[in-house]
Amino acid sequence: MSGLSAATSARMALDIRQEGTFSNPVLFQDLPDIDVFRVGSVYYYSTSTFAFSPGAPVLKSYDLVNWTPVTHSVPDVVDFGKEYKLNGDNDRAYVKGVWASSMRYRKSHDKFYWMGCIQSTGKTFLYTAPGNGAADNDGENDNWEWTLEGTIDECFYDNGIFFDDDDTMYVTWGNRQLRVTQLSDDGLSVVRTETIYDSGDDLYLEGAHLYKTRGYYWVCPTKVASGQYILRSTKPFGKYEVREFWDNLSGPLSNAGYAHQGGMVDTPEGDWHYLAFMDAYPAGRVPVLAPITWSEDDWPSIVLDANGGWGVTYAIPVQTNKTVPGVERLDDFSAPTLHPEWEWNHSPDSEYFELGSDGLTLKTASVVGDLFNARNTLTHRITGPRSAATWHLNISGLTQGDRAGAAIFRDESAYIGVHRDTNGTKVVFVNEINMNQQWQTVSRGTVAATGPSIDAHEIWLRVEADVTPAFGLSPVREAHFYYSLDGGSGSRASVSRYLTLRLRNWVAK
Repeated sequence: MSGLSAATSARMALDIRQEGTFSNPVLFQDLPDIDVFRVGSVYYYSTSTFAFSPGAPVLKSYDLVNWTPVTHSVPDVVDFGKEYKLNGDNDRAYVKGVWASSMRYRKSHDKFYWMGCIQSTGKTFLYTAPGNGAADNDGENDNWEWTLEGTIDECFYDNGIFFDDDDTMYVTWGNRQLRVTQLSDDGLSVVRTETIYDSGDDLYLEGAHLYKTRGYYWVCPTKVASGQYILRSTKPFGKYEVREFWDNLSGPLSNAGYAHQGGMVDTPEGDWHYLAFMDAYPAGRVPVLAPITWSEDDWPSIVLDANGGWGVTYAIPVQTNKTVPGVERLDDFSAPTLHPEWEWNHSPDSEYFELGSDGLTLKTASVVGDLFNARNTLTHRITGPRSAATWHLNISGLTQGDRAGAAIFRDESAYIGVHRDTNGTKVVFVNEINMNQQWQTVSRGTVAATGPSIDAHEIWLRVEADVTPAFGLSPVREAHFYYSLDGGSGSRASVSRYLTLRLRNWVAK
């Protein structure tokens, strides 16, 4: 299949920029396990991707509200093991890979650091990228070249790396038992580890990040999945004071969970904000932002709305003329590399795809009957609350047995596309492609609708999805699938697929 191009668009319920204010969520996409920090006037946001490749995407913003993807810290998840090549039913890495991790800039070395525990290996991986003078360029880095520095034979679970004023490298990590570890200068060996807090059996804390401000070290773990705790000390290893930061705050989205996890970040003027995420299925886990105030005795709290909840709207944290691209875009795949908004399902086989002036050419990388085992499946996050994506495919190169299409790709999937066999080429809608809770394929799908046989060399496919949060609601949301043979209103039919709620569906694509 050659000549693939794609366009995405989103219909937002509210414009996030409204005369100096913004509306939550700041980006209606599945971007969980947030780590956020600032270099100069540039904010960076690192998130998790599990088995998608490249992994650990990094987004950029100038105002904490408008974000765009710029790179991935993990160039290829194949570094984590052979199961990331998607070798078959018993050798694949769904829900493994990049979980909550952390990223920071180190001025003394002019490097960006990313650290994550890959639980399938039991090891912690450290990647770095040259900063190219980011500290002297107001935080900008226009050339990202990430490399694997090495691994540590210990799992720094849900970690947060931190560089102290004297350049000492620390990492906070753990669940229930929260620890702080001092690392060697290269970040690859342990100097000292101390348990700084044990939350016991009745309180589950994880996802901690480490900060330093107002004369204290701060450790901020999440109470899964409803709130945050905050710990402070005048020394990195403690003793720490402990307080609840917030818990069970209502808003800002209806029929969704509570804001939690994520991290604190300051502006150049010294104002602090918290970027958390909330469970908002079927869209996934989406980021929400709120300002922080400080008490007279130097404890932070979230600025609440009039109802005592996480606000829908706040003032934009930073007034700036600098902008980043929005979520609506057209991609003709003519660039030499994929734009960082795209990720493959597991590690791709580079011999079977090509980018160029004719678009993206996909060749059969694996002969399988299971979409979840199909290598070189290219993915893109769904933008909520409602959005659409359109693909223009040149199908003239398909051979007998080939399949090509556009899917809602999740633990319960469906696609519209074309099947070519001995009887020619037909448009089909395939539904009920499902996994169970153990991430095993339990249904390879059923052809729920069949269109006409076609002789055309081109086809346009379109998917429209409503992923408005729907906790406690029935019926669930829907996705609609369309095709056209002329890119307009010619031969056209539509079919639909219910989007069910699955907390285990950790990436919405």
